[in-house]
Amino acid sequence: MIKHLKLVVQYVERHFVMLVLILSINVGALRFSTDEILALWTSLLITDPIQILSICLVLFLIATIYLMSRPRTIYLVDHACFKPPFTCRVPFSTFMEHSRLILREAPDSVEFQMRLLGRSGLGEETCLPPAIHYIPPTPTLEAARREAEMVISSALDSLFKQTGLKAKDIDILIVNCSLFSPTPSLSAMVVNKYKLRSNIKSFNLSGMGCSAGLISISLAQDLLEVHSNSNAVVVSTEIITPNYYQGKDKDKLLPNCLFRMGGAAILLSNRWSDRWRAKYRLVHVVRTHRGSDNEAYKCVFEEQDGEGKVGISLSKDLMKIAGSALERNITTLGPLVLPVSEQVMFVLNMIGRKFLKRQWNAYMPNFKRAFEHFCIHAGGRAVIDVLQKRLDLSDEHVEASRMTLHRFGNTSSSSLWYELSYIEAKGRMKKGDRVWQIAFGSGFKCNSAVWKCNRRIKTTITNSPWSDCIDRYPIDVPKVAIL
Repeated sequence: MIKHLKLVVQYVERHFVMLVLILSINVGALRFSTDEILALWTSLLITDPIQILSICLVLFLIATIYLMSRPRTIYLVDHACFKPPFTCRVPFSTFMEHSRLILREAPDSVEFQMRLLGRSGLGEETCLPPAIHYIPPTPTLEAARREAEMVISSALDSLFKQTGLKAKDIDILIVNCSLFSPTPSLSAMVVNKYKLRSNIKSFNLSGMGCSAGLISISLAQDLLEVHSNSNAVVVSTEIITPNYYQGKDKDKLLPNCLFRMGGAAILLSNRWSDRWRAKYRLVHVVRTHRGSDNEAYKCVFEEQDGEGKVGISLSKDLMKIAGSALERNITTLGPLVLPVSEQVMFVLNMIGRKFLKRQWNAYMPNFKRAFEHFCIHAGGRAVIDVLQKRLDLSDEHVEASRMTLHRFGNTSSSSLWYELSYIEAKGRMKKGDRVWQIAFGSGFKCNSAVWKCNRRIKTTITNSPWSDCIDRYPIDVPKVAIL
């Protein structure tokens, strides 16, 4: 209840000038009869032009103050995704053959990986970087840099081609990569390669997990609120080369079976001139951080095993923690996007459970009344299954997430953009449609972004990562693949 009251206060603060203006006009109008208003209007028509000019100046000043106090509109002009080369493809047979050779002294770990891979929801065309194809893998710093250059440059080149943006015209650059954080940074690598301006505002985010893409969007939003007539390029990726676990601990082997190459570049702008060509308009970003809870903080944890090999350990309680984070996130998001009827049901249910001590199940609002499309982070089959059940979504609502997981694997923070590309490639995005992007990340975080389609999007797959396979999807992904 307190959270909802805070949201009301925030709304009043954001629209304070407009509310005062409307209230003043209404109060003033109530003091006059119809005849008095007509008489006032007649007198204005014969008033000294200087007085009329003064009144117009005051009205102009009020309108200017209102427009300046409003949040800037942030547009998503376009986005581009990295499409891995065919030579990086890792079929199940290749993955398991390499696992048997690398872990030949740990057959239990090999068998465990086989079971995980069969239930992962991944297909035969996912890709790993060249260094991981060696036996044993060669995760050197140089190999990691080469992967980063290949992924990031490819995504940026595609974005520049699609939008006509020149590198020297970039005002803000944000690069997020959770596990690979070299010196100089990846954002500095981009500045160097494309010879960006010396006064560019560049940022490099690391260690923030699969939800870092939406954190980058949030940071870009804040910066574009401050800097007028500007654009921002966001690059989201995860570099696999230095983070492929070569040990035997089962709780660290799961990322090997899920994470694959991927990256995306997004162009945002607050320029009025971009509103006509922009694909989407940013409506809301809601971030939830559960890091104060020890269990949530450690559920996705980078650490060494007994042999000193570094890997990412995933807790068995991960899905429970993700569900709790999602519930808190939608408690904030719901009042911003849901119809009034759904909000009333949610509040009454909360009052009954919290204050009247009724043994009711928590009411899950019907978010299908607020959104036409859902982009759920393709973190794994279990993640998609849990969110589909909790949000009561149809198979079509989660189709983009499942097909992205099957074709590209878990590409971390960039997976949301592959899913958005899938919806566009299928020709399902219409002007006015609303999109909900949901991502989870270490820490533990649950972040949401809401977009509204700004114009009719042509069904073109020329520059899409789905260009060579969209006609094959959707497909029926078996619960357990036969390896």
